[in-house]
Amino acid sequence: MPTAIEFFKMLPKTNCGDCGFPTCLAFAMQLANQKTKLDDCPHVSDDAKTAMAESSAPPIRRVTIGKERTVEMGDETVLYRHERRFDHPTAYAMIINDTMTDTEIENKLARFGELSFERIGETISMDLVAVRCDSGDGARFATVTGQAAALGMPLMLMVRDPDCMSAALSVVPDQRPLVHGLDRPLGMAGLAKAHGAPMALRSNTLDGLVELVENARAAGIEDLVLDLDVSTSRELLEMGTILRRNAIKRSFRGLGHPFMVCVPDDDHGTTMALVATMKYGSLVAFEDIGPEKALPLFVLRQNIYTDPQVPIQVKEGLYPINDPDNSSPILFTTNFSLTYFTVASDIERSRVPVWLQVVDTEGLSVLTAYSAGKLTVDHVIKAMDASKAKENGSDMLIIPGMVARMSGKLQEASGMRVIVGPRESSGLPRMLKDL
Repeated sequence: MPTAIEFFKMLPKTNCGDCGFPTCLAFAMQLANQKTKLDDCPHVSDDAKTAMAESSAPPIRRVTIGKERTVEMGDETVLYRHERRFDHPTAYAMIINDTMTDTEIENKLARFGELSFERIGETISMDLVAVRCDSGDGARFATVTGQAAALGMPLMLMVRDPDCMSAALSVVPDQRPLVHGLDRPLGMAGLAKAHGAPMALRSNTLDGLVELVENARAAGIEDLVLDLDVSTSRELLEMGTILRRNAIKRSFRGLGHPFMVCVPDDDHGTTMALVATMKYGSLVAFEDIGPEKALPLFVLRQNIYTDPQVPIQVKEGLYPINDPDNSSPILFTTNFSLTYFTVASDIERSRVPVWLQVVDTEGLSVLTAYSAGKLTVDHVIKAMDASKAKENGSDMLIIPGMVARMSGKLQEASGMRVIVGPRESSGLPRMLKDL
């Protein structure tokens, strides 16, 4: 990304204010921070637009797989998460082989759908279905592709024979699957271009990938995914790091594309998937994977691909736990996800019906929000009025023990009977049972 001064040199320097900023330098600073767009300046020349577009293009090209339900990869701008954030989480695919029986395919697709979990308010699951042609039968490959497409998920089609690929693409002509020619990648360039689909290129060396990328671009294909044909975690780590570093540092733009890896169905494959998730992989394709391996991978991915500068938050509102009614007490907490799910879990454990009021504190925990002035009597009253908490629950309001000092003012302002709860939510089950 160009600096503010580099942007400023290409602007008209009229300080007209038509962009919404008082000076061209102020506008350039916003451009450098990605808080505005070049089109907001009506006076910039076409040559400057072209130059700035090229210089500000992301170092790793964005690739979109699918049409209605999509997977995006690439478009990353940093080497380390603390510098900004990683934008597009590693996608996970399960491979369906067309030599399997119809029953085996149905069972595998069913397992694919079952690999979905909820954690801290987000659903974490598989992302793509990959269909591989080992039969050499185009009609069979097309049939299995149709079965996989019925899930409504983005697809990856893996086949050596262009005729078989053509048969499969005729089943999903406008779904933008990832076209993967396995060890004959450039044989699929015409089909990928005709269908506007991204294409995967496989090689076990960087020099091989460079040559394939150059040939694919010459054929008019720009949306590329690099398949690292490696067999060890060490090779994966080395090649993945070299690709990312060269792209981000712009020392070599030829390999500025997202990369993927296919892993075997064993413990080593799981290790490779972990390495790819932690070190820049955009897509991992599994021969098969069970929930005992999928869940830890999903959690790792979720932790890596959150924005480190923005706390994970839940929506402000009134949440029923254990089927409460209008005689059930009300308890409030903040919208920091870790706080909310810890409190909710402890309330569920008590089996006592409770209304849990979540107060928007911009993702801060109870004591931090209170210290920062984000959790005050006014904030609590406003949140309860918005959710109509008093109309749903009893006149008993239980507050976190860490903010006990607000109990008097809160009781006066709300007209409710305020009870100070434990300092730690682990004490809630005993307290709720004793009420």
